[in-house]
Amino acid sequence: MPALKPTDITGAVVWIGHVPDRDASLRSETCREAMLTFAGIPGEVHGGLTRPSCSRVISQHPRGTEIRNARQLSVVSEEDLAAIAADCGLDSLDPALVGASLVIRGIPDFTHVPPSSRLQMTSGATLVIDMENRPCHLPAKPINAQHPGAGNAFKVAAKGRRGVTAWVEREGRMQVGDTVRLHIPDQRAWRP
Repeated sequence: MPALKPTDITGAVVWIGHVPDRDASLRSETCREAMLTFAGIPGEVHGGLTRPSCSRVISQHPRGTEIRNARQLSVVSEEDLAAIAADCGLDSLDPALVGASLVIRGIPDFTHVPPSSRLQMTSGATLVIDMENRPCHLPAKPINAQHPGAGNAFKVAAKGRRGVTAWVEREGRMQVGDTVRLHIPDQRAWRP
């Protein structure tokens, strides 16, 4: 029996970006399409098969320990971005300002899609959702540079809406306009 079940829930790729140099800026550069490799998006600062551990996994690994990179992409929904923007007092929020890799429209409650779910693109390229992407203070600077003061509200506004981190399970091309189908783990919720 398959461990993952396809759903009837589909979304659409509405934006693609990559962060070329995080030391220079968290801001993403926009692109119309990208190749997904087993190391992520080529040229993306979050790419690679491994990465140094960070504050997200400090309870498991000392900071800087080499671990598998399950954070190759930052994926957020268009709907969550709109809600974040509203709470920051903005009409809209450019996903480049929050360092996004991918924006998807149409998958409800996107930030809370179960870990290990798959997002399969039109090409067959597939992303595995690792976990919720917790908001941090880093997007405040690029947001404030474009919308003075609005970035200060980002961390609170993005709580429960920041999207997910993901890694590439199957290589392939993705482009704006692609359909994305959600596949979820076929298991009951954990009841300790």
